[in-house]
Amino acid sequence: MRNVFVLNGPNLRRLGTREPDVYGSRTFDDLAALCRETGRRLDLHVEVRQTDDEAEMVRWVHEAADGRVPIVLNPAAFTHYSYALRDALAQRTAPLIEVHISNPAAREEFRHTSVVAGVANGTIAGFGLYSYVLALQAVAELLAEESAR
Repeated sequence: MRNVFVLNGPNLRRLGTREPDVYGSRTFDDLAALCRETGRRLDLHVEVRQTDDEAEMVRWVHEAADGRVPIVLNPAAFTHYSYALRDALAQRTAPLIEVHISNPAAREEFRHTSVVAGVANGTIAGFGLYSYVLALQAVAELLAEESAR
């Protein structure tokens, strides 16, 4: 069973109470359970983490790079300005999928730019918590392709 980190940035622990019209009514614990269950179905061991601290996020990305651990990343507000996170992600050694619950392109102008998208395998956005399911499926497929080589 392959390890995968599902890393979440600022304010995502507040799911369920934070702007439910944008992010829905399901909680962070619901998200974590969904990711772990999806991982079990895909033969992945999923570790879900959340931080409001940019330095901690960068340390987790370094940990993933050192361990060749794939990442599903919702950088949240870090998406739009964290060059430190982008530079850490550029050191990745395994698949990286950027994920967003809402569709940033359909929201405020400042949300239209992702500084991390350029170093990710791809971005999945706008499908609510199901975005994470799709991202984990993408990781599983990328790992299968990698193993077939």
